[in-house]
Amino acid sequence: MTTEPLLIGADIGTTNIKVVAFGPDGRIVARASTPTPTHYPKPGCAYHDPEELWRSFVTALRKVTQQLYDTNRVASIAIASFAEAAVPLDAHGRPTNDVIAWFDNRTQPQAEWLDRLVGKDRLFGLTGLSLQPIFGLCKLLWLRENEPEAFSRTSTWLNVADYIAFRLSGVCATDYSLASRTLALDLSRLRWADELLQEVDVPSGLFAPLRPSGSPLGPVKPEVAAETGLPKSTRVAVGGHDHVCGALAVGVIEPGMMLDSLGTTEALFLPLERPLTDPEVGRQGYTQGAHVAGGYYVLGGQYTFGASIEWFRDALGSESGYETLIAEAEKVPAGSLGVLFLPHLRLSNPPYDDPRSRGAFVGLSTDTKRGTLFRAVLEGLAFESRASLEPLLDHSNVVEPKSIYAIGGVTQNRLLMNIKATVLGQPVTVFDAGEATSLGAAILGGVGAGIYADIPSARKEMHHTTTAVDPVADQVALYEALFSQVYQQVYPALRTLHQTIHHLQANE
Repeated sequence: MTTEPLLIGADIGTTNIKVVAFGPDGRIVARASTPTPTHYPKPGCAYHDPEELWRSFVTALRKVTQQLYDTNRVASIAIASFAEAAVPLDAHGRPTNDVIAWFDNRTQPQAEWLDRLVGKDRLFGLTGLSLQPIFGLCKLLWLRENEPEAFSRTSTWLNVADYIAFRLSGVCATDYSLASRTLALDLSRLRWADELLQEVDVPSGLFAPLRPSGSPLGPVKPEVAAETGLPKSTRVAVGGHDHVCGALAVGVIEPGMMLDSLGTTEALFLPLERPLTDPEVGRQGYTQGAHVAGGYYVLGGQYTFGASIEWFRDALGSESGYETLIAEAEKVPAGSLGVLFLPHLRLSNPPYDDPRSRGAFVGLSTDTKRGTLFRAVLEGLAFESRASLEPLLDHSNVVEPKSIYAIGGVTQNRLLMNIKATVLGQPVTVFDAGEATSLGAAILGGVGAGIYADIPSARKEMHHTTTAVDPVADQVALYEALFSQVYQQVYPALRTLHQTIHHLQANE
């Protein structure tokens, strides 16, 4: 029996909470997952109960420790999570309100207020973010306006990963990657934007102390050790943003590489040496942040990638599983018989900054069957990826990726990955490293516990297998024509119609 240390990484995701124990070389030793408890009180609104999040995490963690023959080998734990969602805590560390889900759109009025008071260009220049209602500061302003009693008791605003780490260790801290999604971080200086917060009358002290990812927070609390099965010697470390931790796990650290992180959302993640300053980047809806490995990144992608596939199955798939839907779609010729899908199910994606956009099928006829529609969804997701990536590459200081790496559960959809490589016109390397986001968190935990000297040393220890997905040669020209001549016209053609629908609904 080996005595090598074990590193636990957790991924608090939109759909599931995953906890995984790894060996120092990145191999999986034990894993478990539980559903992410989410409440949907009305259309457009979603929230998490902080205690339910904690209990679900503990359940998954306990399942992992029960699989280990010697829990004393567990050296560290760190957490990655979705961003743009936080737990407001009082002076005693108790939640004052629920967690507004990252994708909740109730905060649109607060985003509009920030635009009038501060301005999108100025916010982008300071924070690196295109102003969207999902970001943390908008949620904090919503709490102040709609739950003033809860806001008055709030002394700390903790991102979800940081909240779980706080429950484990008793220490409040946040890393730069999650802080990057609050709309309150001075990105170039890597400090809280005190002047901005003063202007919007939000105390800067509400935000947790900033620490580099992988910084040690201390040992797990004794009562938590007893509850979870962790040894009391387990060290808790600062984690980070889920997509950024995934990039760390597969080594997408240098410019000229791109991570395609495919889950409920899609992140087209390109490392940068320094933040982009052209305000047009922000006007197009792109966002930037700090990398957990040092340096910066710029992010494109889609807000409803895997969510579009889930929506289709729930709405039109009846009781069919994904394999049935994929098999039906594989029988349909490339191009989906002229049917296209616009995957704007929550809001538009870069390069369009339009929270009022909606999804759509176009080109329907009586020949359209379920397999045609599902293939159109997959093709629409691939087209949207390319539509988000190409304008970003026109900006200076963005290096066109020579290598594209993909991670996430959606990579198991073989048809989608073939379509994606064909639409992008270059191979996509799929990492077979299971649970890459959890692995990125585990690496940070290992750095915090001294298992690795630093992140470069940790990366040298990782051993992964990969699968190359090549473009389908005889479909490249067809997809090129569909993308350039048809797909790129869909959003502009529907924009005014969707704006009108939004205004009619708002006036009901």
